Amino acid sequence: MNTSNSDCVVIGIDPGIRNTGWGIIRVEGNNLHHLCHGVIQTEDNGSDALRLNFIANSLDELFKNDLSKQLKNILSDRNSGTIIVQPEIKNKKFDKDFLVKLSTSLAYLVGNPNFDSMSGKYYARFEVKHIDQSDSYLRKAYANLDLHTDGTYVKEKTDWLIMTKMEEQNVSGGESVILHLDDWEYLDELSKDPIGRQNFLWSSPKSKNVNYKVEHPVFSQDKEGRPIISYIDQFPEPKNMQQGLFLQKLSDALEESKNKIIFPLPVGSTIFSNNYFWLHGRKAFKEHSGLSRELLRIRGTFFH
Repeated sequence: MNTSNSDCVVIGIDPGIRNTGWGIIRVEGNNLHHLCHGVIQTEDNGSDALRLNFIANSLDELFKNDLSKQLKNILSDRNSGTIIVQPEIKNKKFDKDFLVKLSTSLAYLVGNPNFDSMSGKYYARFEVKHIDQSDSYLRKAYANLDLHTDGTYVKEKTDWLIMTKMEEQNVSGGESVILHLDDWEYLDELSKDPIGRQNFLWSSPKSKNVNYKVEHPVFSQDKEGRPIISYIDQFPEPKNMQQGLFLQKLSDALEESKNKIIFPLPVGSTIFSNNYFWLHGRKAFKEHSGLSRELLRIRGTFFH
């Protein structure tokens, strides 16, 4: 709730799944004013999932049930659609387990996470390292991860995506890349191409643990008739030469875009994005034998 650089309200949350402390202060120039504080206590016999849901709901109630609404409005708004959460890592409790809980709490404020077959949980954690023998494009450190959306190869809807940077070591390069669909120079041309509205066949490698294929078009439209996209260059199986040529043109046009946003994401930060009109990717890393980055992914649907 910033009003200016020198006048703002700061919300602090002390991590803890049993007891979550919170406090709110007002900053006016060099003066700090206490507004309120408290502790959210969860049931001792509750599961982690129930506790996280209770914490998320309690935080929402503190803000008069407006926090959940505002997050969903930002994510649903075609003019925004992305939130970057960048906490200050000063508390000794701020570890990878807390980042899992924080990311999960954010998810439950706006909707329901989808089951992730790759991990067998409602989130997935994976590493990018110097040497990788897997079949996953996510783990190929020294190649660009081209722009794409998530959930292209599963039956569940994927309205939104959370990506959290858990940890990294010996990293140079690997910047985040995002592109808003409406900023893409070739949107009008390719979204109106009849081939892009045909059903394509989408599959996935064995590491995804998805034993079926799905069919859907690359481009469709939202309730207002605006184009939305479901695409990744790794998984489509074109049915004919026309579809193959369209996919190649689409891939080239996305990667050639001058309107991509490229930026480093600090450790502990989360990108929370609408999955229909924001595409995401990653630049290649510079080679290092000790390279390591761990990420967390949650994808899901909005409450309706």
